Amino acid sequence: MIFRKTIICLITLLCLLTGCGMSVDQSTVQTNHVTNKEENLVTASVLRVVDGDTLKIEINGEEETMRLLLVDTPETKHPDLPVQPFGEEASRFTENLLSNQQIQIEFDGPQRDKYNRLLGYVWIDGENFNKLLLKEGLARYAYEYDPPYTHQEEMKMAEKQARQEGIGIWSIDDYVSEDGFHADSEDNVIYGSCAEAKEAGGVTPLYKEDLGYHLDLDGDRDGIACE
Repeated sequence: MIFRKTIICLITLLCLLTGCGMSVDQSTVQTNHVTNKEENLVTASVLRVVDGDTLKIEINGEEETMRLLLVDTPETKHPDLPVQPFGEEASRFTENLLSNQQIQIEFDGPQRDKYNRLLGYVWIDGENFNKLLLKEGLARYAYEYDPPYTHQEEMKMAEKQARQEGIGIWSIDDYVSEDGFHADSEDNVIYGSCAEAKEAGGVTPLYKEDLGYHLDLDGDRDGIACE
């Protein structure tokens, strides 16, 4: 009897040590992970693009203004500021990708800002659109209301890459700062395209030291734009 009890105890201990009878279905774990992520997303429709980082959306049957979380694009419609360099480019980029589209919104931290606008990430075709703005050099990383944030590190890396490549807002020296964008109209002449530069009075080609030169117009990076 004692020998039998000893054998049973040994078998039980062996099962505990080897996970006997406790295997985990990895496909179930992966499915649950995807499901949990989807549960955090809310579907909405884009009614209108206000500017590069602000949308009018319909969500849960209500019209709302939404501010994209952790990004800031140059102004195009600020009552006290002129249109800022790359503001129109950011607006066009947002319009091209989001106008009249169904999107997924992910909230992270406070859901509204002090102006009662919704705050969140926009997902379109599986892409974090907020991150895309940073990657394209059309926005700066900004406005951390309640860190840490779920996607903050990858978004900071996207901004860093754009800055190192000198694209978009990063193509203008001293334009981007901690508190926004600063461009003196006399010192920063910005052309959205070479065609625009030509229309401005045939100022092409633009050399690196010329007003209006920036890397986005200099495709081969030889210091001469709109050749």
